[in-house]
Amino acid sequence: QEDLEALIAEFQSLDAKKTQVIESSCPPPSPRLNCSLCAHPERDELILFGGEYFNGQKTYLYNDLYIYHIRKNSWAKLDIPNPPPRRCAHQAAVVPTAGGQLWIFGGEFASPNGEQFYHYKDLWVLHLATKTWEQIKAPGGPSGRSGHRMVACKKQLIIFGGFHESARDFIYYNDVYAFNLDSFTWSKLAPAGMGPAPRSGCQMTPTPEGNIIIYGGYSKQRIKKDVDKGTLHTDMFLLKAEGAGKEEDRWSWSRLSPSGVKPTPRSGFSVAAAPNNRCLLFGGVHDEEEEESIEGDFFNDIYFYDIGKNRWFPAQLKGPKSEKRRRRRGRQAQAEAAGEEELQLPPPQGPLEIVKELVAEDGTVMTIKQVIPGAAEDKDRSGSEEEEEEEEEGGALGQPVEPCPRSSAMVAVKHGVLYVYGGMFEVGDRQVTLSDLHSIDLHRMDEWKVLLEMDPKTQEWLEESESDEEEDDDVEGAEGGEEEEESSEEESEDEEGEQQHPAVQPGEAQAQYVARTEQYWLRLARSHMGPEAKDKKVLKVAHAMAKTFYEDPI
Repeated sequence: QEDLEALIAEFQSLDAKKTQVIESSCPPPSPRLNCSLCAHPERDELILFGGEYFNGQKTYLYNDLYIYHIRKNSWAKLDIPNPPPRRCAHQAAVVPTAGGQLWIFGGEFASPNGEQFYHYKDLWVLHLATKTWEQIKAPGGPSGRSGHRMVACKKQLIIFGGFHESARDFIYYNDVYAFNLDSFTWSKLAPAGMGPAPRSGCQMTPTPEGNIIIYGGYSKQRIKKDVDKGTLHTDMFLLKAEGAGKEEDRWSWSRLSPSGVKPTPRSGFSVAAAPNNRCLLFGGVHDEEEEESIEGDFFNDIYFYDIGKNRWFPAQLKGPKSEKRRRRRGRQAQAEAAGEEELQLPPPQGPLEIVKELVAEDGTVMTIKQVIPGAAEDKDRSGSEEEEEEEEEGGALGQPVEPCPRSSAMVAVKHGVLYVYGGMFEVGDRQVTLSDLHSIDLHRMDEWKVLLEMDPKTQEWLEESESDEEEDDDVEGAEGGEEEEESSEEESEDEEGEQQHPAVQPGEAQAQYVARTEQYWLRLARSHMGPEAKDKKVLKVAHAMAKTFYEDPI
């Protein structure tokens, strides 16, 4: 802990050397996770702050501030003196006060090896009009944490949940705090009724009436020494402000039982406020624990929750309207030509699988698969125009463009348009951190737009078995010179063929050998099975090959 505090202090001393505000056009931010993305309350801009990047060996933390100019589709970097220390998994909320304020609370700083964590409990505000950072030092606030949720509700910031992790233990929270934006004071709420169990990463949404909705989240508990069990929460609660005016500090919990089609269980989903008194949930991952590994199913779907109706429903893309009108006019002409004869419509299409391959700088082939559901057969084809449009979904309009499945994406809504930035997915043991940007009009729900493609050159992954390089203090990003070394290792292994398998070390257990050599066997399995093979199957084959060689190392 003391080492981390010293490292944070060292970074802050570097930041203290900044003496003036500098805004400069720049390339898109480097790939990162667990940063914050907020819409500017007055301008057509998105504000990105902080985050982390892990390249397989080293964790990098950021306190960069980027501005995305929506109309120009361009990025600018904003250097402001005395910013908050580097962090990730914090929370940010925007309020329109005094030309706009961006409030930030908590988060964590990780050691370069990712094994130690420092959890912040500080509160900062960025005054957007004057471009100045200010730390607000008020007593009585929440303890240090990350993975919590924070929303602006009426004239307060409300914080719920989160977790704190140390080298020895962890704790999850279900407490609620309010920060008054007029008096700049903290208060811990004591709502009546039974509230949610402790959790992090949940959905937290304010309602127009000043209430708060909580959905889902993740927590884990220790069931025996060195064995933790994770829980995906799917319950939903309402935190209601009782009374008005002076009585606004009286709150109560009640459980919600929404109707409709609920999201499938998942963690790592993203949440944003949507038009028409709705909120939305995007993406996420459902981890399946197997004997020796955890497999993740990643999502890129959208679910809407109608706050007034207490109802969930999945989003449906309608496709471009101009194309639909032409098709509809064509159908009408056909029907008229056929007279009373019934028009034979083509059978509904089945699911469409799109396979996209990306090659990173180190030569690793990343296969991204998307399954686009086919059009469901509509029993009543003479319905409204909206039903006709839904009829035509599912590949009839050509190959749709949409974000690949992912978890932990950053989302923001401006003028009814949803922006999705980055996130991550996994290929075997490799974590792919994205930096692409997509948008979709939530009023029209016609099509996704790609504003920024992912650049494979920004992808770097270093195997754990590689020699530990001397850790440098490069604080701007994870741009090392180790990719060439890794790719040359892969090439030499390929050239040597199957004769030079990694040797079993004396006294090494089978599980240790499989874990240590997994990347080698994954490459070998992939070369035999081809890029079209599913990642889960490749991993199983790789483990089987490693176990076979361990038993009989010929």
